[in-house]
Amino acid sequence: MHEINECVQSMNSKNSFNSYIEESIKGNWDLDALTDYKGATLQYHDVARKIEKLHILFEHSNIKHGDKIALCGRNSSMWAAAFLATLTYGAIAVPIQHEFTTEQIYNIVNHSEAKLLFVGDVVATTIDATQMPNLEGIIYIPDFSLITSRSEDLTYARENLNALYGHKYPKYFHQENVKYHMDKPDDIAMINYTSGTTGFSKGVMLPYRSLTSNIEWAFQCIKPHVKDGSNVLSMLPMAHMYGLTCEFLSEFIFGNHLFFLTRLPSPTLIAEACAEIQPAIVVAVPMVVEKIVRKKIFPKIQLQHMHFLLNMPMISKKIKAKICQEIRNVFGGNAYEVLVGGAGLNPEIEEFLTSVGFPITMGYGTTETGPMITYSDYHDFDSGSCGTPVVNMEVKIQSSDPENVPGEIITRGDNVMTGYFKNPEATKAVLDEEGWFHTGDLGTMSSDGHVYIRGRIKNILLGANGQNIYPEEIENKLNSMMMVNESLIIQKGDKLIGLIHPDMEEAHSLGLNENDVEKVMEQNRLELNKSLPAFCKISTVKIHPDEFAKTPKKSIKRYLYQDAV
Repeated sequence: MHEINECVQSMNSKNSFNSYIEESIKGNWDLDALTDYKGATLQYHDVARKIEKLHILFEHSNIKHGDKIALCGRNSSMWAAAFLATLTYGAIAVPIQHEFTTEQIYNIVNHSEAKLLFVGDVVATTIDATQMPNLEGIIYIPDFSLITSRSEDLTYARENLNALYGHKYPKYFHQENVKYHMDKPDDIAMINYTSGTTGFSKGVMLPYRSLTSNIEWAFQCIKPHVKDGSNVLSMLPMAHMYGLTCEFLSEFIFGNHLFFLTRLPSPTLIAEACAEIQPAIVVAVPMVVEKIVRKKIFPKIQLQHMHFLLNMPMISKKIKAKICQEIRNVFGGNAYEVLVGGAGLNPEIEEFLTSVGFPITMGYGTTETGPMITYSDYHDFDSGSCGTPVVNMEVKIQSSDPENVPGEIITRGDNVMTGYFKNPEATKAVLDEEGWFHTGDLGTMSSDGHVYIRGRIKNILLGANGQNIYPEEIENKLNSMMMVNESLIIQKGDKLIGLIHPDMEEAHSLGLNENDVEKVMEQNRLELNKSLPAFCKISTVKIHPDEFAKTPKKSIKRYLYQDAV
């Protein structure tokens, strides 16, 4: 712990985020840094050289400190190098979710006033440069070649990049040549556009102090449990702050070896990658954990003899330890803990994991806080909570009785954004004069500081007599019932309707057809209503054949389904 405190004090004394990138590269020069899973590996010195070449490209094409550079592509080593090059040059990074529509990409590029756009292989085939008239160039992420150039300087610099690099470093590029832009705490590092569940994307301006403070949390809470040079799996989109901070930036600064899943992370692919990589920590969204437990663990423990053994006091402890090890093995067998964030974990899954002693824990954050607000180590994990306030952050519940009556969760501290880009009205709506950021989430807080989220304020439904109905709580119960993949509670008049996407794979394995599934869902409705107060009862259920559309952090885009019935 003494060493970690020294690290934190050292970080506080420098006040430069880019110095941590610089020191990690110098200190881990010949170690493996970034690998595209099943693909090539870059060592830290390779990353440094790619950064340097991009700096030369930026410099010779008249990119200035504070200019915006957008990046849109799937996770990859080259995406990571381009992002690091942008920050360490002193430009402002604008990461764009590669799942966004072309229209959203155009809007973000134009609204952010980006001068350059890095694109991945898929995005490159879908965009139209004429829709982004202010760009000076579009760069292909896999090899940094030019797709579009509207600047003679940019064209010349790219065509002569190796010569310019060789001229600058005639005797080779060494550790002592690595020197990056010295940022100030309140300088803007990034503009990260929220994916949002309301359809409107806002540009969150994150200063360097937010990145630094989030890294300080990682040094205090994650680094003591992760050995130097550990393997780490990156499966969350780096264009989203949760994946960017918790999986990429913190682990790169620790000097670890990152493996990027460059395609859609299905449970099967994640299990395969974990078995091979044996990550030292796993950062995930609830959907990944829930699917792995339901598909790979539950079928094994639902056998009759397993139920029998779990009910025997003298035997159950050994059986639970065996189940816990089985789940650990699915995640590679080496992870200190599995940190879940982005949305709430299904209570049934959470209760099961904690009952067998699995090291699961929850964090809570927002894009506007880059992202961390609360977290607890799994030893301090309190069921149903999302942890206690992280370093440099205060949290309050706006309620007359914060322990028992839900109120809005508000927070302030170093992690909080400076505001929304070119949107003072939206900024004023969430940042008050005392610096408190109003999250829009409802929660309670225990006397020892654990935060419990009840739902989004905008999602609250009103019962016939004005009662508050929290749809997420009903959905959590429904999602635990037979053959329910996911659900959404919507309101029509004074009636609640359950929109259900069933697990047809399970249904077909049991020889059930669509009519049978409808009967199962109706039985689920009747069972569920027995546990709900009168004003929360579901009047009818409706089958939704397709998976619900989601944001990159896997929250359902509720606004799309308000007229689904």
